[in-house]
Amino acid sequence: MGDESLELRVKVALEASPSGPLKAKQLARTLGIPSEEFRAFRDLLRRMERDGTVYRVKGQRYSLPRKIGLTVGTLSIARSEDGFVTPDDGSLDVFIPVTLLDSAMHGDQVVARIEARPRGRNPEGRIIKILKRAHPTVVGTYRSAGRFGYVSPLDHRIPRNVLIPDGEEGGARTGDIVVARITAYGSSKLNPLGQVERVLGPITEPGVDVLSILFGYGLDLEFPEDVEQAAREVVAKKEKEGWEERVDRTDLHVFTIDPSDARDHDDALSIEATGDRLWEVGIHIADVSHFVEPGSLLDLEALRRGTSVYLVDRVVPMLPHVLSSDLCSLRPDVDRGAVSLFVTLDASGRARGHRFERTRIRSRHRLDYDQVQRVLAGESQVDSRTDQDLRTLAELARALRERRSRRGSLDFDLPEARVILGSEGAPVDILEVVQLESHRLVEDLMLLANETVARESERKRLPIPYRVHEPPPSNRMEDLRRSLKTIGYSLPNRRITVKDLQKVLRAVSGKPEANLVSTMILRSMARAHYYPRNLGHFGLGASSYTHFTSPIRRYPDLLVHRVVSRALFHGGDIPDDWGGESLARAAERSTLREQLAADAERDSVALKKAEFMEKHLGEEFQGTVSGIMTFGVFVLLDEYFVEGLVHVNALTDDFYQLREAEHALVGERTGRRFRLGDPIRVQVSRVDRLERKIDFVPSPQITNSSV
Repeated sequence: MGDESLELRVKVALEASPSGPLKAKQLARTLGIPSEEFRAFRDLLRRMERDGTVYRVKGQRYSLPRKIGLTVGTLSIARSEDGFVTPDDGSLDVFIPVTLLDSAMHGDQVVARIEARPRGRNPEGRIIKILKRAHPTVVGTYRSAGRFGYVSPLDHRIPRNVLIPDGEEGGARTGDIVVARITAYGSSKLNPLGQVERVLGPITEPGVDVLSILFGYGLDLEFPEDVEQAAREVVAKKEKEGWEERVDRTDLHVFTIDPSDARDHDDALSIEATGDRLWEVGIHIADVSHFVEPGSLLDLEALRRGTSVYLVDRVVPMLPHVLSSDLCSLRPDVDRGAVSLFVTLDASGRARGHRFERTRIRSRHRLDYDQVQRVLAGESQVDSRTDQDLRTLAELARALRERRSRRGSLDFDLPEARVILGSEGAPVDILEVVQLESHRLVEDLMLLANETVARESERKRLPIPYRVHEPPPSNRMEDLRRSLKTIGYSLPNRRITVKDLQKVLRAVSGKPEANLVSTMILRSMARAHYYPRNLGHFGLGASSYTHFTSPIRRYPDLLVHRVVSRALFHGGDIPDDWGGESLARAAERSTLREQLAADAERDSVALKKAEFMEKHLGEEFQGTVSGIMTFGVFVLLDEYFVEGLVHVNALTDDFYQLREAEHALVGERTGRRFRLGDPIRVQVSRVDRLERKIDFVPSPQITNSSV
């Protein structure tokens, strides 16, 4: 019997125990563990204790944490420096006052003892044990203080300075950004101790700012040498291996569509007419699983990283460059191995059939989104065949989009920023990324591929990580209903469906409050994640969904390829250890790494926005009110896609309060209003690059149509 099954039996036994916590030998007798297996059983209990699954109390007795008033979960630190423990079992967060955090830091896996349950509020407790540290290192600003130094973490969620003993500063000078390894975590009364292990340099030095984010999130730009060596060996061994087993599709007119600066090309497209108003669309995905074998050094490193991370000035790849941007990449004019999905579509976007092939393809063109957009607009051309293929694919993509819309798929079109960097890495412009028809073309076809693979996997009961998005909790929908009502939009007084949300999004499209409403709806919903069972995808209105189209840069896609290739091309049974607890752990880790990557990418853009605005301190800009809060108004500049805050303290002509019913900030004496979409002229008053904050004040010549 495996450890996973035995763990479950341990939990059941402890749950059912009428006498409370049990000693290891009592548990062994209850479960019928032979004496010769007791040592291994005791080791299992210790592993479960380290994971927080069980807790050991006085007398060397074991219990389930919740049966003795304990909560196991992840600690989050707020700006107030108090904390909240988010339980692993999904129960209510536990509030932890700053004085009861002990030495725990943001992100730590902890055990909290609940000490009070105030009516109408979250339970309150204290940290009694730290299971897993989230921060072996911190990134911060080093300062000398005589016989010792200290590092002030850049992450405000780590509010305590790390003390650096004399001689452990590693050559750092006051003001340098450094990476410090924590050698002792201290206590509620003692600061942590550490040693500087890397000096990044002054924050004003080119590249240091992004490096601070990279090291702050624990991202490894370089691969270990043994992983690089493993990649080189794979290239030498497998570059042409198995060509004879592949279907030769080098005659197909295949092309890639990516950002102009993309280095990895893991998907390509083709299209051929097959009959009256029927087309066979080929969606060709790099055959990464051919090179990355289960349990290999490359596989373990890819799992550890989880995803490629796209910072503002560099990419931190999931796989070594010899694979990610060369051998696996579907570069033009070279033969590459692919897993190809061919879907027959009619003019309405309905799939009439599909098939999978393990192929050998050759891309004809490396196209970028702007280039394709010009072709679709009739402003440019590649060649007659490619131009026609692009136009036909665009028509089919629109039909697919319309079919998804009819079933209730939500279409969030929130704007994003693109930072233009100069030769020294400094930002020279901030632009809004416009969603082009060329972007939608690729997105629609990738969604088609992901859904098709998910349905096929479910039909064949293949163990894959599904991309799931559960329906939003009813309490969040009630909060959303109330919030939308304050700005003039309504949801029905019944169970909210995806089509109800879709209706609101259509109603606000093109209006000043569109971004606000989209953000409100997004925040009310559960977060999409990877899971070993199919729970559907609420936001897409899809019964089955997975990620299949980016195995170069996402680990779940690599897992899906591995299973699909084994089941469909090799005809072999799927090994037991590809599913079960192993799949669940991989799905959970992939979700965590995806969120970390998103946070790092967002912070790198925010940092460059702040650096850009440093050069404009004191200057005035025309802007638009983009958000209303009790503490002020957010303003989006018209000239640059940069948002900053006008704090209420900067509105010195009156005392302003938020009127939720009007969704406006209103002056008590003057009645002056700041509303979404109002024009406003502001002056850049303060920029903090490390905090990634931009503050505005109203221009002396401010005019507001609402006054």
